[in-house]
This record gives sequence, C-alpha cells and structure tokens, in this order.
Amino acid sequence: MADRHWGNQTAITEFILLGFRDLPELQILLFLLFLVIYMATVAGNTLMVVLVVADQHLHTPMYFFLGNLSCLEICYTSTILPRILASLLTGDRTISVSGCITQLYFFGVLVGTECYLLAVVSYDRYSAICKPLHYSALMNARFCLQLAAGSWFNGCLAITIVILLMSQFIFCGLNEIDHLYCDPIPLIKLSCGDTRLIMLLNFILSCEFTLPPFLLTLTSYVCIITTILRIPSTTGRHKAFSTCSSHLIVVTIFYGTLMSVSMLPTLDTLRVLKKVFSLCYTVLTPLVNPLIYSLRNREVREALSKALSQYVAFKKICRDS
Repeated sequence: MADRHWGNQTAITEFILLGFRDLPELQILLFLLFLVIYMATVAGNTLMVVLVVADQHLHTPMYFFLGNLSCLEICYTSTILPRILASLLTGDRTISVSGCITQLYFFGVLVGTECYLLAVVSYDRYSAICKPLHYSALMNARFCLQLAAGSWFNGCLAITIVILLMSQFIFCGLNEIDHLYCDPIPLIKLSCGDTRLIMLLNFILSCEFTLPPFLLTLTSYVCIITTILRIPSTTGRHKAFSTCSSHLIVVTIFYGTLMSVSMLPTLDTLRVLKKVFSLCYTVLTPLVNPLIYSLRNREVREALSKALSQYVAFKKICRDS
C-alpha cells in the first residue's frame, strides 16, 4: 500500500496534534473547561449504568440500550479527552504513530457503534409508540441482545478494514496534524504512498456504515411524529413529544456535526469550524446523552431517588451502630 520509493526522506515516528495551538492564552481555561466536562460526562454516564443494573424497574429494552449507550460514551470520551487534557496542561502535543493509529481505531469503533445504537434506540421508541400491542413480542430479550451486539460488531467492522490498510503505510515529511485528535483524513494525507484507494475506501465505508443507521433513525422519528399527531389526548401527545423531541435533539447534534465535518471541504478557512463541529459530537454528545435520554425520564428519577434514600439510610445505620 505504501510507496517504498520515497527517496531520502526519513520515516517519522511521531505526530504533532496542533489542537488549540492558536490559543496559547486560553490553555489553562480550556484545560479546566474540558476537565469539568470529562468528570461530568463520566459521572453522569456511570450513574446511568449503575441505575440500570441495580434497579429492577429499569430492566426494560429501552434502558438496556441506554445502558449500552452510556458505557459507550464513557469509553468514547476517554479516548479523546485525556489526551487533550494532557496536551493543554503540559504543552506536549506529540503522539507516537502507533499511539495515533490506536486512538483512531478506538475512536472509529465507538463512533460507528454510536451511530447504530442511536438507530436502535429510535427503533425501540418506534416499536413502543407505533406498535404498542406488539412491543413485548418484538423487543424480546434475545432480539435486544442481537441488536446491541450487532451495533458493536458493525462499529468495529468498517474501521478495522481501514486500519489494516493504514498499518502498511509509511509516514514521512510533515508530521503535523491540524486537529484535536487522530482523524483518518489528515492522517492518511501524511502518508508517503498513493492514498487515492484508501481515501475512496474510507469514503465508501463511512457512507455505508453511517447512512443506513441515519436513515433508519430518521424514518423511525418520522413515523413516531406521525403517530403522535394522531393521539387524541393532549396530555398523551405532550408526553410522547417530550420524550421523542429530546431524543431528536441528541440525534440532530450528533449526525449534523458528524456529517458536516465529513462533507466540509479541507480549506484553511474552515479548519476552526471543523474543530468546533468535532467537539460537538466527541465532547458535547457524551455529556448531554445521560441528561436528555435518561435523567429526564420519570423512571430514572424515581430509581435515583430510591438509591439516594437507601444510601442515606445505610449511612445512618452505620453512624448509629
């Protein structure tokens, strides 16, 4: 895959992630901001996973998928933010070639998996609202496990193909990546060899593994909204809209920014905008997911209240004994 005839140029062993190099006066402020976001993201998603596992009332298909989504968000944000925090704190923006490809692999797996999990959540809501009489039969335990496993498998498949091809590359010349993390397009462009085939393959796989879950999600919510509009009860319409509108916000932020980054041309004038959009689906979405998908739901609030009550009672018993 790589072009072995690259003259006297020396193969590079590390990259420089430029990140926020243009904002030296804001490094400490950005570090504190991202540290708070990281801690809040991990805490919120961990709380959701604990509640789903511990509370019997949350052992339903919807919360099973949301628990998977929360696990994914913890891994997702941990793939990106710790490296950004370290570079902001120490000023060291270097990352080894193997470290960069490893980060790209896990990042690609988790992005792809999130696309499918969001589609699965939307299908679950479609089944519950549009086919309530068949919901229990449709979303049985075996089918839920298959949907979750299929989401993780599809997330792994596309990026694994790209990484296997990229592992044969030799990188030489410039070693600067003008991004916050190891993104596939800037990384491929630093290769010494002919990259046309892998650029085309990356584009095809991105479309093949992103468009189907996006179209499924979009179709599900169109059907959901159509069904909600037919509900005669104003209270019922409001409750259904409240749940689905919040889900739709997350989906819009995630897919809107992800597709914008993929489709925007690689121009210097747009590089800052692409970094901002990248932060939306890598940092903002994992932060708001537990708030919008889970903690706004009555069942989750009741489970949280019950857990807090049990914790207070336990502390009281320990203090009195």
